[in-house]
Amino acid sequence: MTSTDKHELPKTFDPSAIEAKWYPHWEETNAFRPERPDAAPYTIVNPPPNVTGSLHIGHALDNTLQDIMIRYERLRGKDALWVVGTDHAGIATQMVVERQLEAAQDKRTNYSREDFVKKVWEWKEESGGQITRQLRRLGCSMDWSREQFTMDPHFSKSVLKVFVDLYNQGLIYRDKRLVNWDPKLKTAISDLEVETREMQGSFWHFRYPLADGVTLDDGRDHIVVATTRPETMLADMAVAVNGEDPRYASVIGKFVELPITGRRIPIVADDHADPELGSGAVKITPGHDFNDFEVGRRAGIAASDMLNMFDAEAKVVQTADGLIPAEFVGVDRFDARKLVVEQMKALGRLVPHTVTAKDGEVTEHDAEPRTIQTPYGDRGGVVIEPWLTDQWYVDAKTLAQPAIEAVKTGVIEIVPKSWEKTFFHWMDNIQPWCVSRQLWWGHRIPAWYCFNHVTLETQIFVTQAQDEFEQMAIKNDPQIKRFVYLNSRRETYEYCEQGGVPVDTCLVYRDEDVLDTWFSSALWPFATLGWPQDGADAPLVAKHYPNDLLISGFDILFFWDARMAMMGTHFMGAAPWKQLYLHGLVRAADGAKMSKSKGNTVDPLGLIDQYGADALRFFMAAMESQGRDIKMDERRVEGYRNFATKLWNAARFCQSNGIGASASVAAPQATLAVNRWIIGEVVDTVAALDKALADLRFDAAANAIYHFVWDQFCDWYLELIKPVLSAEGDTGEATETRRVAGWVLDQILVMLHPFMPFITEELWHALGERAGDLIVAEWPQPEASVDVEAKAETEWRIALVREIRSAKNELGISPGARLNAFVQGANDQTKGWINGFWTGAQRLARIDFAPLDDAAPEGATIQIVVNEATFVLPLDGIIDIAAEKTRLTKALEAVSKEAKSLDGRLSNPAFVEKAKPEAVEKARADHAEKSAEAERLAAALARLG
Repeated sequence: MTSTDKHELPKTFDPSAIEAKWYPHWEETNAFRPERPDAAPYTIVNPPPNVTGSLHIGHALDNTLQDIMIRYERLRGKDALWVVGTDHAGIATQMVVERQLEAAQDKRTNYSREDFVKKVWEWKEESGGQITRQLRRLGCSMDWSREQFTMDPHFSKSVLKVFVDLYNQGLIYRDKRLVNWDPKLKTAISDLEVETREMQGSFWHFRYPLADGVTLDDGRDHIVVATTRPETMLADMAVAVNGEDPRYASVIGKFVELPITGRRIPIVADDHADPELGSGAVKITPGHDFNDFEVGRRAGIAASDMLNMFDAEAKVVQTADGLIPAEFVGVDRFDARKLVVEQMKALGRLVPHTVTAKDGEVTEHDAEPRTIQTPYGDRGGVVIEPWLTDQWYVDAKTLAQPAIEAVKTGVIEIVPKSWEKTFFHWMDNIQPWCVSRQLWWGHRIPAWYCFNHVTLETQIFVTQAQDEFEQMAIKNDPQIKRFVYLNSRRETYEYCEQGGVPVDTCLVYRDEDVLDTWFSSALWPFATLGWPQDGADAPLVAKHYPNDLLISGFDILFFWDARMAMMGTHFMGAAPWKQLYLHGLVRAADGAKMSKSKGNTVDPLGLIDQYGADALRFFMAAMESQGRDIKMDERRVEGYRNFATKLWNAARFCQSNGIGASASVAAPQATLAVNRWIIGEVVDTVAALDKALADLRFDAAANAIYHFVWDQFCDWYLELIKPVLSAEGDTGEATETRRVAGWVLDQILVMLHPFMPFITEELWHALGERAGDLIVAEWPQPEASVDVEAKAETEWRIALVREIRSAKNELGISPGARLNAFVQGANDQTKGWINGFWTGAQRLARIDFAPLDDAAPEGATIQIVVNEATFVLPLDGIIDIAAEKTRLTKALEAVSKEAKSLDGRLSNPAFVEKAKPEAVEKARADHAEKSAEAERLAAALARLG
């Protein structure tokens, strides 16, 4: 937009009005992706939030950091592309729609798969855009014209192609393994969707009788095992002991006979059994425990032979050997637990837990109370069951190798570097990745099962489309003339039972599962650019892949970041991004992790409503220190709103003094020291910002621009130039100063824009005529250098004024009180500076310089040293010296006593180690405050002699 109407700024800064004005304008004018076909690319892909999601404080941090970088690079002239979109979020979205159906006394199973999926799409169109609207509130300058969705047709084609290609390459396969099973949702879930809760539980000890008359060396005819899950003994397949444990050496290879089921199971040697823990013997249920699964495999038990005792709802089913008593079948797992304990106790196989009271009385309990780390599904909210099922797996170990090499060789730079060790450890020990989910909403696995009703064999064909499957099936078996499509394996068997199926007919059902959401989002860096199609988007892949930067929370390093690295290197032949920046968590003010259950979450939209998006964004940047979490501090957010208000008022001051928009990118010519100084400060600030953002030091970048705006520009430069601007007549110095001040304010708006886009755009247009919007302006190129002489002179002026103001404050002298100043020991340079600062010193420091050769009068004085010169300020008639000394002495004694008391508390290990962390932190802060106050009072006393 070309602005021609300079308008007077309102007295009050209103963030909400500005935000409502500028975001729609930017979006309508395509400012987020201006046409720059010949510019160097800069690309970031946004971690796609769930389509069901709403903006939380972690999103606010993540997206603020991304927007800072994309706005910065756009201002530097790059073809800056910020890919935006949402994830279809299989489990979460299906749950939302199912809950809606439940509220209407309806349920998913009343619909065909196709009809239910249509309902999900309807929900998505009506309600699925909440978080994208909220990202706009934050000011995110994303390329909304190419908004992506992981279930869009072009993206879905990419997902199916990747699955088929990996299958054909032997990198995707079907296997029977343990998964995290959610009995409420009836699907496998990823580790990220499992949350561990501390629960009060029990630890039972049982006697397992040795079989065939075998005894231990000490004569016992049993082995004691301990468990927190007694119900799983119904599917035990072994007892493990350590091969180096002498207590059990004689029985390795022997058997125990399980109570209740009567199953004979072997005693095996395995390092999983720790001789130092409990009895040193461990019951092994390979079909229902991840550690036991591995022990079972090492013992030679094939996954297909491992016993399963639960159905999809975690109710007991009969095992393959038929040994579970009938009274257990159909019973819920927790009720089965109680029943097992009751029967083991009745059989005399329960080892009681004894407790001895202080008076010596001994009591027996069935179990030892324990705090148990228990896995829960974060969506279903029930205890997760390790369950042995047939699922689809990716050979992650093979895919991980090129990604590991990319980090080792620096092709991918992880920032902070400290995360590399964690990355390598996980990747080096990576397990097969389960990518199938038992849902209806998602990318349906492109596998067709062709059932031969004559041989009763099933053959799997993996291909992207149904017509391709039919061609493959006919090629494999030319006698096939007809295909009958059914919905499931069960329907296929039922169809066969009806009889009369012709020999040339192939009964087909497609795999009912969908792909893990993380599988599709792993393709995000290249599938969002149009891969693998040859359509209009194809040039985007060539130009914007690899991406330049990925900003991500460390908590999804493995679930998303590492998998993108694997998929990108495999399918594109290059790592997906050059840098991976991992930020910490936003925690509550006391450092605790935020959670809805604790009631300590913070709504970023509420903060935006109260303080404005710019203030929240600046808080996020200023607090983002590499390798550290952020403690939420609303007072700091308020402080950055005040920072924006200070800039607003500075712009109003400039307007009222004839300072407006600059027409120059390069610094204007300047003769006055203060103008040459501020130009040099701009040069230094631009360099500091460039370095900080190149290093991804967001806190350093925010700190650099904050202190330049608040300290150098608002507090000092505008103050120092007031005498020039208020001089009578239109002097050349005033004209130069207005020109320089306008240029400096422009540079501030450009440098601050990535952090605070709304207020800067508003001020940009308010200050005068512009050729375009600030969002697409040019990054500062001062074409100037730091003027050492001007810097020295101006910093001398600032130091003199600061010291005089501080001394007055310490002694309780009114800031407006006018004092005489006598100069001692000044060199020629300082004398010249004094002569040039006569009027400024009167206005800013409220002092009148005495003739430079005059000696100071006798009596009480303030003595201030700046560089080599001493400035003597007589106090006779200004304050009562004796009374002031008495006041300062009493105040110093009181604050010193408080500081000493706090020092004593902090030196006491009992307090530091046992008190609440927040109490210790407050004591340290109070001690620092009191110590600083004591130093100030002592200095004030010293000034009085």
